[in-house]
Amino acid sequence: MNKQELYKQVTAYFQETMPVAETELNYETPFQLLVAVILSAQCTDKRVNLVTPQLFHDYPTPEALAASTPEVIFSYIRSVSYPNNKAKHLVGMAQMLMKDFNGEVPDNLNDLIKLPGVGRKTANVMQAVIWGRDAMPVDTHVFRVSHRIGLVSDKHTTPLSVEKELTRHFPKGIIATAHHWLILHGRYTCTALHPKCEDCGIRLLCKHYKKATPIQRIKQKASK
Repeated sequence: MNKQELYKQVTAYFQETMPVAETELNYETPFQLLVAVILSAQCTDKRVNLVTPQLFHDYPTPEALAASTPEVIFSYIRSVSYPNNKAKHLVGMAQMLMKDFNGEVPDNLNDLIKLPGVGRKTANVMQAVIWGRDAMPVDTHVFRVSHRIGLVSDKHTTPLSVEKELTRHFPKGIIATAHHWLILHGRYTCTALHPKCEDCGIRLLCKHYKKATPIQRIKQKASK
């Protein structure tokens, strides 16, 4: 099977089994999503969703957050990973929004990545989720799943390289959705340590599954 056919079949599978695929982070405004995505780095969405309600209640706007301090914000987000750095990033991000962007979240990648705590992945999440653009944020799930399935080859060793390859081959108009397909598949089926291959509807297309020995498949089934 060539790469074009693989992408076609993977796309068809997810369109049928996961017609609605979207972020699991809770938010109401672009600013709130930006805060949540910054907090989600190396942290679960479930944990982020536990800390953001009070944070959003008390600091609903860039103006309110910019007037706070990292020490105060730390008290709200202490249970997420790297709370000290993230508190500094959040306050710095809000201050830059007020100073350079009139309190509005910029809608382009080049401006987004100027903000403290915002890298290419976070900027692409904003592009994909808020503005519905053909952006492919590559997190640990997307990186792992795309390699396992065989959507990208082993020579693609960086998130940027994977992003470009996936964007090149997924059809225009569904790239943002494909990002969510891969994340959710990685979060609930193609998990890092014990992938649930026997529950996977695309295992017969999957490079990882095809390479697994009978003993490995038995162990995968037994670990369910």
